[in-house]
Amino acid sequence: MEKKPQILLLTHGGWGMSLVQGVKMILGSVDFVKETALLPEMTLPEYMELVKAEVEKLPEGSIILTDVFGGTTTNVAAKLGRDFNLKVYSGLNEPMLLAACSDISFTGSLNPEDVLEAGQTSVKDVVEEVLSAMRKEN
Repeated sequence: MEKKPQILLLTHGGWGMSLVQGVKMILGSVDFVKETALLPEMTLPEYMELVKAEVEKLPEGSIILTDVFGGTTTNVAAKLGRDFNLKVYSGLNEPMLLAACSDISFTGSLNPEDVLEAGQTSVKDVVEEVLSAMRKEN
């Protein structure tokens, strides 16, 4: 039996698991999400080895989600994503994580393009969105 895809979060300080708690409120258990946090005392080689050890365990179709484009978490993910043929997306947010977790929870697979789109389209100017909706109603 093929293992379902996994989600590996790489964030500064480990805040990704706070997002996971929010997803759990909506979906329940998401035991296929792991995080390797970058902590202030870690060196780049130490972090690279920790992440590599996690990446080596990921089944086919898994994804890495990182916090800051150009940051250490993303740079490490870029190298390992290339080496292990994994999708890597930066700009982690709750809708992106929710889309990934929903895919895996409901279908047992992951559509990376849906995850990327969810992250990109979730960033809104809330006041402008509300005003625009109000203008359309009138």
